[in-house]
Amino acid sequence: MLSEKLLERYAEVLIWGLNTARKKKYRRGEIVRVNFDFPAIRLAEILQEKLIERGINPILRSGLTPAMEKNFYGLSDKKQLTFLAPGDRELCERINGSIYLYAPASLTHLRDVDPKRIATATVARKVLKDILDRRDSEGSFGWTLCMMPTDELARQAKLTKAQYEKQVVKACYLDSDDPVGEWVGIYRAVSGIKKWLNAMKVAFYHIEGEKVDLKITPGKHRKWVGISGHNVPSFEIFLSPDWRGTEGRYVANMPSFRSGNYVAGVVLDFRKGSGSVVRADEGEEFTRKQLAMDEGASRIGEFSLTDRRFSRIDRFMANTLYDENFGGKYGNCHIAFGSSYADTYSKNPADLTPAMKKDLGFNDSALHWDLVNTEPKTVTAQLTTGKRVVVYDEGVFKY
Repeated sequence: MLSEKLLERYAEVLIWGLNTARKKKYRRGEIVRVNFDFPAIRLAEILQEKLIERGINPILRSGLTPAMEKNFYGLSDKKQLTFLAPGDRELCERINGSIYLYAPASLTHLRDVDPKRIATATVARKVLKDILDRRDSEGSFGWTLCMMPTDELARQAKLTKAQYEKQVVKACYLDSDDPVGEWVGIYRAVSGIKKWLNAMKVAFYHIEGEKVDLKITPGKHRKWVGISGHNVPSFEIFLSPDWRGTEGRYVANMPSFRSGNYVAGVVLDFRKGSGSVVRADEGEEFTRKQLAMDEGASRIGEFSLTDRRFSRIDRFMANTLYDENFGGKYGNCHIAFGSSYADTYSKNPADLTPAMKKDLGFNDSALHWDLVNTEPKTVTAQLTTGKRVVVYDEGVFKY
C-alpha cells in the first residue's frame, strides 16, 4: 500500500494534471467530480481536502463493485441498460473538472457477459461523453485520471504487489522530492518535440517493424498533442488521423484487458481505412464484436508514439493507462479503434461541428480501445514535397 507521503505527492500530481488539462484556470467555487473505486478511497479523501483548500467544490462518487457491475450488465433489460439517471446530463453540463481514480478489484468479472450488452450501455451513454468532449474543447471542463495498485492488477500482471507499486511510483515520479517539478520538465521537453512534428507538412507516416507495415494519413488541419495532464502517467504524443487513409498491417503484441476479456496477439489488416481482425492468440471473437460495436468502431481514432527517454514503465501492467505509455527498450506505438480526439484539430476545436469532423475524417464511435506494440520500429514521415524524414526509431523521437 502506498504510504501517506506518496499519496500526498500523488494527489499533487493529479491536481497539476487537472490544471494543465483545462485551457482556462480554475476559479474558486467551481465544481470538480472525483470518481473513485473503493481501494482508492484514501487518495480520494486526500484529494477532497486539497480541492476544498483551493476553494473548489468537490463531488465524490464511488464506483461500482465487481458484483454490482455484473448485476447491471448481466440482469438488466434493454431499457435498464440504456437508462440515464435524472441529473446525469445536468451534471455533465455543470461540472468544471473530473478526476477518476481507477482501482479495480477484478478485471475478469464480466467475461461471461455478452459484449453486445456492454456495448448497448456504452452507446447509450455516449451522449454524456459528447457533452464533456464539447465542454473540454470550449475550455470549460478538464479531466485527468490515474490508477491505484490493487492485488488484482498485480496478479494479472504477474507481479508481486510490491513490484507493482514500485512501477507506479517510478512511472509517476513519486520517488522524487518534487514530482510536480519532474512533470513540468517533461511537459516542456515534449513541447519541443510536438512543435518539431507539427512544423512538417506530412502526406503520410509509414510505420515499419518486423510484423508491422502500416500507413497513417494525418489529414488536413491536424496537430500532435500529448503530455496534457489528462492522464497520470502519460508520455505519449498522438494525433487523430484521417481514418480513411489507414492502410496495411498492425500487430498488438502487448496484451490487454477489456470488459472482462483478456486479448492477446491481435493481428489487424486495414483496407480503405477500415480494420479487420486477421487473428488473435486470445480473445479473437471478442475483438471482432468490439470492432462491430457501431459504424466507427472498426476505424482508427488515434495514432500514438511514446519516447522511452521519458517513460520509466518497463513491465506489462494489465492496465491500458500504463501499457499505452510503456517505455522499455524500444518505446511503443499504439493505435486506438473508435473515437477520435478533437484537440488534435490544429484550429479551434470548439469550432468543429459533426459535419466538419466527418469531412475531415475525424472518427466517431462509442468505442475507444488502445492496442499497443512494443517491438522495434521505425516511423518515417513522407512529406508533401516528396522528402522522407525518419521521425522515430528504436523508441526515440529523432528530434
